[in-house]
Amino acid sequence: MWWMMNEGGGHYCSKKSDDICGDVCGQESSRLSMSRIRCILRGIDFKTYIFVFVMIPTCIFGIYLHGQKISYFLRPLWESPPKPFHDIPHYYHENVSMETLCKLHGWGIREFPRRVYDAVLFSNEVDILTLRWQELYPYITQFVLLESNSTFTGIPKPMVFASNRDQFKFVEPRLTYGTIGGRFKKAENPFVEEALQRVALDQLLKIAGITDDDLLIMSDVDEIPSRHTINLLRWCDDIPQVLHLRLKNYLYSFEFLVDNNSWRASVHRYQTGKTRYAHYRQSDEILADAGWHCSFCFRRISEFIFKMKAYSHNDRVRFSHYLNPKRIQRVICKGADLFDMLPEEYTFKEIIGKMGPIPHSYSAVHLPSFLLENADKYKFLLPGNCIRESG
Repeated sequence: MWWMMNEGGGHYCSKKSDDICGDVCGQESSRLSMSRIRCILRGIDFKTYIFVFVMIPTCIFGIYLHGQKISYFLRPLWESPPKPFHDIPHYYHENVSMETLCKLHGWGIREFPRRVYDAVLFSNEVDILTLRWQELYPYITQFVLLESNSTFTGIPKPMVFASNRDQFKFVEPRLTYGTIGGRFKKAENPFVEEALQRVALDQLLKIAGITDDDLLIMSDVDEIPSRHTINLLRWCDDIPQVLHLRLKNYLYSFEFLVDNNSWRASVHRYQTGKTRYAHYRQSDEILADAGWHCSFCFRRISEFIFKMKAYSHNDRVRFSHYLNPKRIQRVICKGADLFDMLPEEYTFKEIIGKMGPIPHSYSAVHLPSFLLENADKYKFLLPGNCIRESG
């Protein structure tokens, strides 16, 4: 039969085989595979060669360069947005009594204000720490600061606060300062070291004398509550046990307003044995328009480079040229992203709406008063002053 192999065990060869492949029929099996490969290559046209040897490597290189962008853009497909906060309207005017303000929020008024503790982990943010403490100074019972000789990523660092302590003499009578030695485990997840430092800050708060129902501000140095927000919370009764603060979110300076969605800062009515210092969501309640978050708001280019390598998201420095000082300066003045990333949002509408540089803002209204009173010294934080010191 024609569909059976011949008596010698030869291979079946279709009568409909084309001429190109005709020579592979009836060959020994050891030679058959190579013959078929030659057959396939002879049948590929020039356009296919271009696709295989040019387009595919180009695509692979493009994914290598921009894979992170692709992942962030597709985030709405694999991650749902978090549960929305319950926003509490924020009422304030300097000529309105505290009793009236508390009533507008649905809270009562206390006979005397609560004590307030402001606790931070410090790295190298001397200028922003100054603005923070000057803003909060009238209402803080104790400033609590913990400093390590290691970054979260295991890089040795100088004790920056200790060497600049003379600049903070105005808080010295109310300052509890502590230090902690780093473990210098560079291969470890940086969030482990960060978490250990926050645990140490819990112990430092006890040394500072915090007690039940005192207010505790939990936020990074650059997440600055407005002083009238803290004054409201210390005077009002029946405020939430844990209240997040919605802050205006700035990048590089108060010229680049990203959005109003910074939420990690929080204020707690302290409970012994229950309250733990943390920097994640701990409540569904959030108070609107409660201050400012000024991220990467540094005076010197060297400070930008240090933080890019030192903070918990240092994996975003995917290429060494990201740390080039000239590039960093261009990015700052443009309002672009230091890590060449897409916005971290949960819907395509929000991602597309925030793509590209941040629009310039020329409003310097309702900023920390100390900043405006010392505008010459801190002009790099004000609109129209994007050039940074090179040192």
